[in-house]
Amino acid sequence: MATLEFTKGHGTGNDFVLFADPDGEIDLSAAQIAAICDRHFGVGADGVLRAVRSRSIPEGAAVLAEDPAAEWFMDYHNADGSVAEMCGNGIRVFSRFLVDNGLAELEPGGTLPIGTRNGVRDVQRNASGYQADLGRWELAGGEPLVRARELPVARPGLGISVGNPHVVVALASDEELDGTDLSYIPVIEPEPADGANVEFVVAADPLVKDGVGHIRMRVHERGSGETLSCGTGAVAAALAIRHWAGAGAPNHWRVDVPGGTVGVRMFPAEDGEHVSLSGPAELVYVGALEV
Repeated sequence: MATLEFTKGHGTGNDFVLFADPDGEIDLSAAQIAAICDRHFGVGADGVLRAVRSRSIPEGAAVLAEDPAAEWFMDYHNADGSVAEMCGNGIRVFSRFLVDNGLAELEPGGTLPIGTRNGVRDVQRNASGYQADLGRWELAGGEPLVRARELPVARPGLGISVGNPHVVVALASDEELDGTDLSYIPVIEPEPADGANVEFVVAADPLVKDGVGHIRMRVHERGSGETLSCGTGAVAAALAIRHWAGAGAPNHWRVDVPGGTVGVRMFPAEDGEHVSLSGPAELVYVGALEV
């Protein structure tokens, strides 16, 4: 067995175990990751973030070809050990981990490029913590039906990709949202080939105040279950509500999740519309465990 030195962190309650492996020497199995994330017998987390240099992981070749400055790769796995393409809360916490441990610098007004399985993502600091440009998004996955425990009938959803797959479902009231049992995996019909995170959303009344849209969300993440927050899920939820609201809907959104509040912004870029996620990134404690 070996000793793994780690840091526990979270973004609006979406929590992670982070560790540095600059040269790619630590190869945790899916079973080991699941054991670490177990909330009764392990550290407990929604996922594991490994900080590895892009040159030290096969997926890093494409990252460095896109941006040679993307020194660090965010190797993210869900709580069940499965690989994930992207994590919006995770990339903010990951960036703070790098900066606080002297592995990277991020000056005010500067940008830190991070390699992910969905390409290079740029992170900046802002008043609320950290902001990540998650790149382009797209409507993907059609309009499947979603069944969830304690929802009496199937509800239509909207498929959205933000580098990872989501299905967003609008509910009529806070009571419906609070009463939905997300300890069970929602059923998506037809089932996406790679699964999807499912967001259940209620619009605020009024929906828009002072030019900012406002929604409330809960999420069931594939490979992790219900979490207190999902960054890419918050982005997908805001995009879906804006899509349904039609012309005149704002490009700035406040998304309330059980773990707090994050900000979402849509903005034009050279390659199309991008979307960014902002919010806190907290490092809670450090520790060591045998793996």
